[in-house]
Amino acid sequence: MTADRKDRLLIGLGIAAAILIGRLFVIQIIDTSYKIDASNNSMVYQTIYPTRGIIHDRNGKILVGNKITYDLIVTPKEVGEFDTLALCRVLGISEEFLREKMEDYYRNRRKIGYRSVVMLKQLSPETYLKFAEVAYRFPGFRGQERSVREYPFNAGGNLLGYVSEVDQKYIDRHKGEYTAGDYAGMTGIEAAREKELRGEKGYAIFLRNSHNKIESRYRNGEMDKEAIPGNDITATIDADLQKYGQMLMQNKVGSLVAIEPSTGEILTLVSSPGIDVDVLADFGSHYSDILNDPYKPMFNRAVQAPYPPGSVFKLVNGLIGMQEGVLTPETEYPCHMGYYFGNSRLGCHAHRSPLDLEESIMMSCNAYYCYVFRSILENGKYASIGEALDKWDEYVRSFGFGRKLGSDFPAELGGTIPDAAYYDKVYGDGAWKATTVISLSIGQGEIGCTPLHLANLCSTIANRGYYYIPHIIKDSGNVTIDSKYREKQFTLVDTSYFPVVVEGMYRAVNSGYGSGGTATVAAVKGLDICGKTGTAQNPRGDDNSVFICFAPKDNPKIAVAAYVEHGSFGARWAAPIASLLVEKYLSGEISSSRKYLETRVLEGNLMDKVKPE
Repeated sequence: MTADRKDRLLIGLGIAAAILIGRLFVIQIIDTSYKIDASNNSMVYQTIYPTRGIIHDRNGKILVGNKITYDLIVTPKEVGEFDTLALCRVLGISEEFLREKMEDYYRNRRKIGYRSVVMLKQLSPETYLKFAEVAYRFPGFRGQERSVREYPFNAGGNLLGYVSEVDQKYIDRHKGEYTAGDYAGMTGIEAAREKELRGEKGYAIFLRNSHNKIESRYRNGEMDKEAIPGNDITATIDADLQKYGQMLMQNKVGSLVAIEPSTGEILTLVSSPGIDVDVLADFGSHYSDILNDPYKPMFNRAVQAPYPPGSVFKLVNGLIGMQEGVLTPETEYPCHMGYYFGNSRLGCHAHRSPLDLEESIMMSCNAYYCYVFRSILENGKYASIGEALDKWDEYVRSFGFGRKLGSDFPAELGGTIPDAAYYDKVYGDGAWKATTVISLSIGQGEIGCTPLHLANLCSTIANRGYYYIPHIIKDSGNVTIDSKYREKQFTLVDTSYFPVVVEGMYRAVNSGYGSGGTATVAAVKGLDICGKTGTAQNPRGDDNSVFICFAPKDNPKIAVAAYVEHGSFGARWAAPIASLLVEKYLSGEISSSRKYLETRVLEGNLMDKVKPE
């Protein structure tokens, strides 16, 4: 071997040795992960749970906060003999409970191994302090701090949702994100914003000695990982208005929704009967009672109930009629206690006749909209009734009906709007005509929509032809909402047709008692409320009471939809409820002249009219 070749070989071996020594240095001195992995069997990881993000209302009030509780953790293989009576007294539990728990752990000791399991959840700080003082007497038992939800403001149980311990199905659906003992939002805002609210778990590492007892912190805690708190959320909800809305809907079945037209932000979203916030922090213990409640408080009627809209839908048909050129503001139609076709009649209440468009809205004339709807479907520019209905369907959907609006609230349903294919299936191809489906003219028949849809319709009219997708979360801190919530959603009806509808709604409320306006009960001096009553047929009893309104007439600040099951005609319950909510929001209080109305609504009880399913 030549000297030159020998030198190259020695240099190569030297480089390889240097790389190996360097790698060993990194492994042994710098990178401690290999040490940790190699000694895992002597280490105990204690989970540190993060505090969940706080939920504020639009004005900064805390809707959902946190409080500290403690879980009692037991490691069965570390438990020796102990005074069971003493432990029971400290924890406030029965001997039977403790004995059953320990027997279960011992039966499953091979499966559990040296793992720690939760024996008691959510100990109060007072109980935990009693235990901490004598914990040395009970080896194998220890406390683990955890924050749980606290509700300082009694508003929005269904809206906020609840947090609960995850089960195996939830863990399987969210691979790698959760383990047994973790908590997650299950409904409402808690579920919709789970990723932002939950935070990130940390851990503390302890060393176990040869007798499997915990001795000390590993490396004085320098390898521990701190928990990262969840992000705070700002809701669009006005807490005071939400609370007042719940009071108005107490002892009634239905929903109350309010939107700020200029942003699409939801100010109030009430489902009644609903879930009281008092049960949310410990939802699990109340779950069975809530689930078996015949009034279904977990069913969020505001976004899930497919109600017929009733007469408030006349506004949509009037706008479509003008867009299609079959109706003008001056068009008059007669009404003789209803609309007659063949041997049938769609009835109406007594009022003067004939009426123009504004008056038809003010007096809510059924016959007027039968004429309008029939003109839409029998429009000569379409080859068939079916083609005309499909065009009508397209218009209606542009208002947000018949589909999900795209809100950031979970479990929103889309409702139903029929098309020609539906009626062809029911009656046969082409074997139906305008009068067959004439009930669509007044918001009955196969139309189904949620109170959120109706509030959005009101917001659209308040804006004179467009809406912002309703949403419940605002931009704040580390939370950004989707840009779609800032985009105007225009209907297919030209904005020039909306002012006449607004004027009709204004006259319905402000024309004075005895003038024929169906919503004069909703008038509030100085607020210029514009509204439309609705009476939706209910096959299971009294009609449903419906009302939509916005205020003020110009530059509106709030749009409201009230829906009261079995509440009779629109002005009976829905109009007072919606107008009181508007007055509370815009004026801050109810005027003395309307205190009687507030009292009637607050004391009103319609529960005996509703037959729970």
